[in-house]
Amino acid sequence: MLVSAKEMLQKAKAGHYAVGQFNINNLEWTKAILQTAQENNSPVILGVSEGAGKYMCGYKTIVGMVNGMIEEMNITVPVALHLDHGSFEHCYKCIDAGFSSVMFDGSHYAIDENVEKTKKLVADCAAKGISLEAEVGAIGGEEDGVIGKGECADPNECKMIADLGIDFLAAGIGNIHGKYPENWEGLSFETLDAIQQLTGDMPLVLHGGTGIPADMIKKAISLGVAKINVNTECQLAFSAATRKYIEEGKDLQGKGFDPRKVLAPGVEAIKATVKEKMELFGSINKA
Repeated sequence: MLVSAKEMLQKAKAGHYAVGQFNINNLEWTKAILQTAQENNSPVILGVSEGAGKYMCGYKTIVGMVNGMIEEMNITVPVALHLDHGSFEHCYKCIDAGFSSVMFDGSHYAIDENVEKTKKLVADCAAKGISLEAEVGAIGGEEDGVIGKGECADPNECKMIADLGIDFLAAGIGNIHGKYPENWEGLSFETLDAIQQLTGDMPLVLHGGTGIPADMIKKAISLGVAKINVNTECQLAFSAATRKYIEEGKDLQGKGFDPRKVLAPGVEAIKATVKEKMELFGSINKA
């Protein structure tokens, strides 16, 4: 059964570890992440971007697939199904479809409008036991085709949004979606510390977990980050393993063209990446 991400992230913050949000793109992706979470006794958050939601035929299809897998694969670790960077409208579509968690990204609105929309979602999510993530200060990089540089959020605006009753907060601290450029200046721990001072026990979220050095990840966790989003890294691992299979001509040997065989190395690569992240984040055996 799907659970809200609220309790798992409060536990993570108190225990100084982080839970990974791994974005899903299809059945293989979802199965690989759930299997890895179960094998490592780790809580997990399955992230769905609006683009991936559209690709997988819509949110109801995803809810049906994930609920079916949890039941038929006997998944007992806590699993949250979370909308990643949702618009106001898509948050409601996911709530209606049966998601257990949503992120409202109101970072492109003026702070007053972000507050107003977040307030309404806080009330509606609380009524249904769904966890809510909000964002202050845009995250840099490419996000479904939109490119920005790593920005830092205003800690006072973070407090304003945190005080509305959301469950966890994403704040820009110089992080970027996708691959990090060579001239990247690193995370702003000063900003993170200032946000943490003002938001207290609120679990903080680090977007763009791919390519941030391990020591920076660990330091961010020590400063209150309890949820780290990973997407690009799984995609790179999957495509590299698939490329190798095809380049070695394995699809031309026997029944090597069977899609289950073509996709198998990529699935193993996702599992290895997810496990590595769970080790780094400290969530293994925390289910």
